[in-house]
Amino acid sequence: MYFEIWQNAQNKNWYWHLKAANNQIIAHGEGYQNKADCLHAISLVKQSSSAPVRE
Repeated sequence: MYFEIWQNAQNKNWYWHLKAANNQIIAHGEGYQNKADCLHAISLVKQSSSAPVRE
């Protein structure tokens, strides 16, 4: 798996995808005005591996 980030040319927001080994998107984030905020969101996702699953 890997994270992919990019900046939208029109609105200048930063976005991220989490992609599986087969390049399919398995998670994504909202638009962020700053690249640092986008990277921070990715770090939060990485830290959430022990978060419980709730129904």
